[in-house]
Amino acid sequence: MRDSRPYVAGLVAALVGFTSSFAVVLAGLVAVGASTDQAASGLLALCVVQGLGMLVLALRHRQPLTLAWSTPGAALLASTGQVDGGWAAAVGGFGVCGLLVLLTALWPALGGLVARVPVPVAQAMLAGVVLPLCLAPVRSLEQDAWPVVPVLAAWLVLVLASPRWAAPGALVAALVVAVASGPDAALVVAPDLAWTTPVLTVGGVVGVALPLFVVTMASQNVPGVAVMRAHGYDVPWRPAMLTTGLGTVAAAPFGGHAVNLAAISAALAAGTDAGPDPSRRWRAALSAGGAYLVLAVVSASLVALVTSAPAGVVQAAAGLALVPVLGSALAAATSDPASREAAVVTFVVAASGTALAGVGAAFWSLVAGVAVHLLVRARTLREARRAQPSHDGGPPTDT
Repeated sequence: MRDSRPYVAGLVAALVGFTSSFAVVLAGLVAVGASTDQAASGLLALCVVQGLGMLVLALRHRQPLTLAWSTPGAALLASTGQVDGGWAAAVGGFGVCGLLVLLTALWPALGGLVARVPVPVAQAMLAGVVLPLCLAPVRSLEQDAWPVVPVLAAWLVLVLASPRWAAPGALVAALVVAVASGPDAALVVAPDLAWTTPVLTVGGVVGVALPLFVVTMASQNVPGVAVMRAHGYDVPWRPAMLTTGLGTVAAAPFGGHAVNLAAISAALAAGTDAGPDPSRRWRAALSAGGAYLVLAVVSASLVALVTSAPAGVVQAAAGLALVPVLGSALAAATSDPASREAAVVTFVVAASGTALAGVGAAFWSLVAGVAVHLLVRARTLREARRAQPSHDGGPPTDT
């Protein structure tokens, strides 16, 4: 190879993407009712469809298009909890989310509708669903501090030395703690896909599919396109959405929740770390795709190791991985003073975890946030009209 940098960059992107959020994915799947075997199946399915999707897109479009599972979506699942109909209904929600992504590719107006959700409201919902997970490290210290301290220490040292590797380092520390605790379960497990027949319920569609679709589009696909444009690449939107939508639909019956364009790790494959020649960086996506297929083989063993860890250790690693997500979401949610009330209402409702009519808090936070946003905007328009002078030069009137 004339230049191995694209391949190394793709490998790094895959390892960072996997290790920084794989614990979050497990937490989300288990929260909505998956057994350990079903969660392992979901992780395996996601790795396979991501890997294959990257290979297809890279070879077809010659761009470093990297895919990822929806980390914000997994955090959403963790805050949603079980829905009416249990795990099968959650799987049905995953499938509907994939169909909505496909519809976005085929009907651009749906993407425009999602774009009409105010950015502060969408980011506040994300911050609200992430907050409970980010509190896990602190709560774990109260329950049993000693297994959690090495995880926190590893994360803090790497935040200061190499922030990119902070979340992976915390996960490695959690795995070391798991091994040191003397797990009873076998740690070499063959990968296995577990089929679940999807069931459609109101809670699964309204409480899982719709919020999962919105948070995946707003927090993953749109930023992913922006990252690629910043590095000089024009993302083929329809093929990308078709690939991720089909991947999500295919992975759903096996427990995979959502596949999307990579956002944070996309810069690793599309930037100068992948070499000075932009026309050769598409090979980074090939490398990342191949790496995910390898990770799929060892995913079941990683799940077995993680589930054998002392209580609170993996939750702490997952919470630490989401600290940057929480920070950026809060900053985006409160950046516009005119939308601050709507953002705060959205955040509070989402963080409450309250379910109404069998539908989780994430959906109701969107409803409440958009409603407050519209009311505040109407008030602002009325005040602007009242401030305008009358045609005869007299004082403004209320008519």
